[in-house]
Amino acid sequence: MTSTSGARVRSPRRTRPPRGRVLAAAAALSLLLSGCSLINDLSAAEPTPTAAATPSASRTPYPSQFTRDGTYQSHIKRGGLDFVYTLYPTKATPRTNEWFPRGDKFFSFTFQAYDLDRPLRAKFRTKRKVWLDTIEVTSMTRTSGPSAAPGEQPYYLSDEARRITFDPEPQANRYGMLITSPKGAFELRNQKIGTVDLSTIGLDLTFEATVYVERRAGSNTYRREVVRDVVPISIFPSDQVTEVADIPINAN
Repeated sequence: MTSTSGARVRSPRRTRPPRGRVLAAAAALSLLLSGCSLINDLSAAEPTPTAAATPSASRTPYPSQFTRDGTYQSHIKRGGLDFVYTLYPTKATPRTNEWFPRGDKFFSFTFQAYDLDRPLRAKFRTKRKVWLDTIEVTSMTRTSGPSAAPGEQPYYLSDEARRITFDPEPQANRYGMLITSPKGAFELRNQKIGTVDLSTIGLDLTFEATVYVERRAGSNTYRREVVRDVVPISIFPSDQVTEVADIPINAN
């Protein structure tokens, strides 16, 4: 080969790797490919974990946010206050799309008030106090089909809030227990909805809370109100019994 200057340039000499090195590389490649195949085979043979049932996995026979989302929260605004009911299933029966007519079904709920006229992190003494006197919850089943049974009442509650709330020593006075956030909240755990007729497709829980609302922060004068809400819950027609897990007494 001749350069542009006329001098001859010798081409670089190509050397071959020793035969033993070639054979070793080929063997390593074969082993690597065999290993990949073996890994793939093992992966395919390993059982895929079954995903836990989700609240929205089945179509609800009775329209229900609680059943569809696995929780429910309402915001009832009155006079600059936000009254909040929150319901959720407990660990005993967590899958709301597996709540059947037969067997027990468990839920928990809370009730709290927020003073919207004040910033969320404002001093608590500047917020209006709300006291919860009594809480009442009634129920009525919804049935469907040619052999539909009359409505039933599988759950009922009526009591003084301070007597039954999860906190054994709530802040309270003659008006009831304090539920103004963030210092107070009513909580009730593991409430049981029992067996209902097989024609049941859902039920309505009606909540009525009697509260006393401070007219002005620090005034110590109050007005009485009843805060009401209706929560639909879907029940899936089935001959199965709702599966109930054994949970600690303090679990939720």
